[in-house]
Amino acid sequence: MTKPSLPDLLHAAVSAVGGTERPGQVAMAEAVAEAIDDNSHRLIQAGTGTGKSLGYLVPALAHGERVVVATATLALQRQLVERDLPRTVEALHPQLRRRPQFAMLKGRSNYLCLHRLHEGAPQDEEEGLFDQFEAATPTSKLGKDLLRLRDWADETETGDRDDLTPGVSDKAWAQISVSSRECLGATKCAYGAECFAEAARERAKLADVVVTNHALLAIDAIEGAPVLPQHEVLIVDEAHELVSRVTGVATGELTPGQVNRAVKRSAKLVDEKTADSLQTASETFERVMELALPGRLEEIPEDLGYALMALRDASRNVISAIGNTRDKSVHDEDAVRKQALAAVEGVHAVAERITAGSEYDVVWYERHDRFGATLRVAPLSVSGLLREKLFEDRSVVLTSATLKLGGDFNGVAASMGLAPEGVEGDDAPHWKGLDVGSPFDYPKQGILYVAKHLATPGREGTRGDMMDELAELIEAAGGRTLGLFSSMRGAKAAAEELRGRLDNPILLQGEETLGELIKTFAADPKTCLFGTLSLWQGVDVPGPSCQLVVMDRIPFPRPDDPLMSARQKAVEERGGNGFMAVAATHAALLMAQGAGRLVRATGDKGVVAILDPRLATARYGSFLRATLPDFWYTTDRNQARRSLAAIDATAQAEGK
Repeated sequence: MTKPSLPDLLHAAVSAVGGTERPGQVAMAEAVAEAIDDNSHRLIQAGTGTGKSLGYLVPALAHGERVVVATATLALQRQLVERDLPRTVEALHPQLRRRPQFAMLKGRSNYLCLHRLHEGAPQDEEEGLFDQFEAATPTSKLGKDLLRLRDWADETETGDRDDLTPGVSDKAWAQISVSSRECLGATKCAYGAECFAEAARERAKLADVVVTNHALLAIDAIEGAPVLPQHEVLIVDEAHELVSRVTGVATGELTPGQVNRAVKRSAKLVDEKTADSLQTASETFERVMELALPGRLEEIPEDLGYALMALRDASRNVISAIGNTRDKSVHDEDAVRKQALAAVEGVHAVAERITAGSEYDVVWYERHDRFGATLRVAPLSVSGLLREKLFEDRSVVLTSATLKLGGDFNGVAASMGLAPEGVEGDDAPHWKGLDVGSPFDYPKQGILYVAKHLATPGREGTRGDMMDELAELIEAAGGRTLGLFSSMRGAKAAAEELRGRLDNPILLQGEETLGELIKTFAADPKTCLFGTLSLWQGVDVPGPSCQLVVMDRIPFPRPDDPLMSARQKAVEERGGNGFMAVAATHAALLMAQGAGRLVRATGDKGVVAILDPRLATARYGSFLRATLPDFWYTTDRNQARRSLAAIDATAQAEGK
């Protein structure tokens, strides 16, 4: 039997999902197939509307070996597993003569734990030893959530938190889930045979395509114990997010509350002397943290150093001693011990890591009004880790609508440990970049307007001229505005100010769930939606409800961000341009994602307005503009208003 051709397979898949075949999608599918065949790596930028999911799924399914697809967002994971994969598998079946299996795999805490549900969570002493279901009053929000979870447990087939609608609070979910460290293990657990997390792993072992998230991919790479099944091909979608997700997984933290929980959970399981030494170390650490001021610790202060060494040594002794309990009356002793071990091991790992003082780590204090001080440690860079763990022994395809920064792939490639394109060395994985473009006609569909006449934004204070400009643009657009702000404080200030000046409803992130806000925004063209980081990337509203996207300023990282400033300094010490490599690259990525909210379909038209003159006047402005879609560019405020008014008039004439 002759092997079916890739164009024929792609055509069948696109027809099955009711899509339109696009040249960029064909080029992408061919590049993915080539990378798989010659065991090499590809960075592929595929603009919105390309149909990139099918662009990688079709060659992956045709390949026949196991493929792992890692995404950043829950929305894309669901789309792949519930829509794209079922349709594509059915469409390709007649030509492939097989139905590839697929499965979704997440971290253990995403699944309901039957042991926790039926046996209850081991309680800290001050909470008393009670059943959490009995303790939460049925009329309270927590009580209602827990009762609903108990009912759901009887009917769910997956135990996956994301299959529960509506969802429940994190506090309620924590009562019936466990981390991988707290898990008893399938062989020791009375419910091991029915375990939802184990069942998901078994399905993944049998699947041809495993859909997971960046965080689990990072855990798989960092912790050494494989979580994902063996695979020949890795496809990382939304790859612009990968470095920050891996950094998040590789970041450790210590708080007095966390240490105190470890003390309480382990106290009954070790002798008095061992328990007391951890209690004393905990109290010393708490006193140090009371005086902690936010900021980076380039050297560990002496008092903190002593406190951490005491915590490290005391927690190590507890871990060694925890094998024999002092109190055999403890209910469900295995679970109690496992939870205590998990808490103490978490404290030990971070205390040991900081006291080891690696030059590749950044340590800093954070202070929160409500939760007090936190001690954090994060890797200065994850590029070496990614180069070593990601690109060995498999073919890797990284794809996103935003991978070219300032006109090339080298910035993103460097953050993942890759040499510049075309440079080959002994330890430098070979890769190629491909920009398959976008089906949209950006110069005709959108305008990039930079408010060059405004004052340069400062660190503090309200920007009266910016508020006036924003109000005038919204009025010209007739609402229809997505406001992207670099801080929550900026978003709140703008919402408060403009609610008093405009008749248009203004929604603010945090006042309702994100899903509800986006639904309301999409339903009413007169409405505006203001918010911060998750809106820069998470909004997909095609049509007339989003015809103006405003960014209040270039989203550089805060100058006092300990990790970003440390990374910038490290580049400078190696003779590079730290500002361009770190701050400008960070801003470019966010701006490209933000600008991508405007044109989501072939009929969309509108304006992206940047209320920061530096995009037009600063030397780095051209680098940032080269990262944005190729919109028609202007600094003429009157032109921007006329265009918005014309787009609004057209939409109203069409009854939208």
